[in-house]
Amino acid sequence: MNLNRGLVTTIGIAALMVIGVACGDGGSTPTTAPTGTANPTPTAPSPPTPPPAVQPDLVFVQELRSEKQRVTSPDLAPSDMPDLVAGNSAFAFDLYRALSAEDGNLFYSPYSISLALAMTYAGARGETEGQMANTLHFILSQDRLHSAFNGLDLELAGRGEGAKGTDEEGFRLNIVNALWGQEDFEFLSEFLDLVAENYGAGLKLLDFVNATEDSRIVINDWVSEQTEGKIEDLIPEGVIDVLTRLVLTNAIFFNAAWLYPFSVIETTDGAFHLLDGGEVTVPMMRRTARFGLAKGDGYQALELPYDGGELSMVILLPDTGQFEGFEGSMDADLVRTITEGLVPTRLDLTMPKFEFASAFGLRDTLGAMGMPVAFISSSGPCTSETADFSGMTGSCELFVKEVVHKAFVSVDEAGTEAAAATAVVITAESLAPSVTIDRPFVFLIRDIETGAILFVGRVADPSA
Repeated sequence: MNLNRGLVTTIGIAALMVIGVACGDGGSTPTTAPTGTANPTPTAPSPPTPPPAVQPDLVFVQELRSEKQRVTSPDLAPSDMPDLVAGNSAFAFDLYRALSAEDGNLFYSPYSISLALAMTYAGARGETEGQMANTLHFILSQDRLHSAFNGLDLELAGRGEGAKGTDEEGFRLNIVNALWGQEDFEFLSEFLDLVAENYGAGLKLLDFVNATEDSRIVINDWVSEQTEGKIEDLIPEGVIDVLTRLVLTNAIFFNAAWLYPFSVIETTDGAFHLLDGGEVTVPMMRRTARFGLAKGDGYQALELPYDGGELSMVILLPDTGQFEGFEGSMDADLVRTITEGLVPTRLDLTMPKFEFASAFGLRDTLGAMGMPVAFISSSGPCTSETADFSGMTGSCELFVKEVVHKAFVSVDEAGTEAAAATAVVITAESLAPSVTIDRPFVFLIRDIETGAILFVGRVADPSA
């Protein structure tokens, strides 16, 4: 296996160490003992000076970067990006149907999930590759798909120039990727080159084997930083373990002001009618302006543009008593038809303020949607019945243990703040089967070369 080491940089990330570290600012302040005099005045003994507080160490994360640079002008066919967006949209609503089986509020970023799984897909081969492509609606070939993701990411990076945010920092749409690999584990240079060129992601080296919890904290801290603190503890305890070899992460943060902000003084409490026939009282915002409007059989749709006019929120409002029927029929084709039919219309709009978060473990969901083999470990050669990520390492010892996702949204008079993050946790099949000797056994002591048996025994009760 060829490990492309390229340029190695070192990044210091503050993290709590498992043993013997207390909270602090990452450094210690030198202390100087008081200077004595030639003839000191006798005084009562001073209480002993407490030892200096232990400060947290730095977890130094080496970044193993490919020698390949991010491609800033990908060579795309005219149909590549539309095909990518259409496939991503189809997956978005397939996933909606799977997740909406649970009652209550729901929020997720299909784009974040698709990005993280696209980087994973870069290493998939055989049946694993085929199932992932079908489930995620990746209709482009591997080389064209990753170039199209790169082109779309670069396109989105140019949005919102000069536009306002909900705060003084202005419009933000930040999308970042990172790979986190076991420090002594080798990945193919071709895989590292591909994610560097198309996703701008270097391989950050951690020690999952000897610093499992520290590694989890480092990744979660990175996610929190990239999402301005809106996504905390993305990866729960226990998901990363000593067999983790790679974690592929995406984080997305969005902050935008409305093109037509609501006035805070116009916000008053009002009734919001629930699906079960009840109602709750919530703050309702009011605004008269030109919004996109479309009406269809059993629904109406509204489009609220953000400042700059490049992004918008589309609200799909089923008629009273029609929510379940509309939700069951909703797919990418219907949503595209609705958005294409939006017409600017002067409206007196009333809508609720809201803020909530969602969290998911997607292993079972994605498996049920059509890609179960990616989650099945293999203890031998590559087969069509077990995970094949040989495009990452040249062998089939890796499989996806879990895909975790968290998302946050806040909508108020000023605009919208939203964040999401996804982590795909890749684990190695244990090369050492677990054996617990917890029942009576026979043992012997022998000479290995000659086979001579020197002692034989039986343990019926080790406490005797």
